[in-house]
Amino acid sequence: MVGIEELRRPGGLAVRVAVVAACYYAAARLGLLRELTVEGAVVTPIWPPTGVAVAALLIFGLRCWPGITLGAFLAVLSLTTPDVEILGVLFGNTAAPVCAALLLRRARFRTDLSRLRDGLALVFLAALAAMLISATVGAGFLVLTDGLRGHSFWPVWLAWWVGDAMGVLLVTPLLLALHRARLPLPLGRWRGATALAVVACVLVPLAAYSPISTLFLVYPVVIWAALRFQLVGSVLCALLTSVVATVAASDGVGAFAGLNRIEVMLKLQAFNGTTALTALLLSAVIIEQRNTRESVENACQELVEVLEHLTAGEAPPPRPRPSTGDPGDPGSRSGASGIP
Repeated sequence: MVGIEELRRPGGLAVRVAVVAACYYAAARLGLLRELTVEGAVVTPIWPPTGVAVAALLIFGLRCWPGITLGAFLAVLSLTTPDVEILGVLFGNTAAPVCAALLLRRARFRTDLSRLRDGLALVFLAALAAMLISATVGAGFLVLTDGLRGHSFWPVWLAWWVGDAMGVLLVTPLLLALHRARLPLPLGRWRGATALAVVACVLVPLAAYSPISTLFLVYPVVIWAALRFQLVGSVLCALLTSVVATVAASDGVGAFAGLNRIEVMLKLQAFNGTTALTALLLSAVIIEQRNTRESVENACQELVEVLEHLTAGEAPPPRPRPSTGDPGDPGSRSGASGIP
């Protein structure tokens, strides 16, 4: 599995659980900085802890799941007095990321997101499918314990589901990419990154806070980031865009002025979801094409070497075992899916 070597030493499991709990709690506090009220229930347009939980299970392994439960308990404890409804929240917030990790393992997911199928698996299996668990269990327990009226179930359920899904779409790929990142970057890439950051920091707030609807202006920036910096750049731009749009939506200004809470939520989540999907899938396609081109170039180079040896009357050099792409194959380039 992909992990940090120090955390695999004796006692490393307890450290991993503590690290996951701390990161989950910190992400929860950040997510709660901006809230929307739907049918009397407070929801967050983006719930980062879900993305942290899925990334932790992929990086550290399934055995760190108690850290998710502990982090969720601390987050709820900081908001309200524990009640019986907290059981549903804890179960849903833990079961959904675990289910996402299991589904990704079933799909032979690679943590480098080097294939389009990896991006699609993260979107449809981890974000859209697995997060149905947390939304259904959480909102259902609120209804059963009279914390939520029955006719309010579906609006709250939808907001809960989309918030968790956005956390997976925006935070999980970013953490996976940062985990595999190698520093320092070449000087030329730092210059490009600085230029991209300046443009994004100017254009994104301008598009979100403009009195006319100009949110579409952010898509060229996301595409530029994907073409130049692949996953890290595109997801960072998507995250910045979603955060700025969420702030504007919660304040009811700019592109979200004059809308009621339901309309704000629908417009915001549609925009955030489209931005995240564009960033994730486009970068996955670019990475896959780049890897295919490198494979073709390597094959051509090997063919040239073989022809040179045959022309000289020598035996061709031994060829390395080709990669099958199977996580269990020792010759696979990615090596493992990230889950033990």
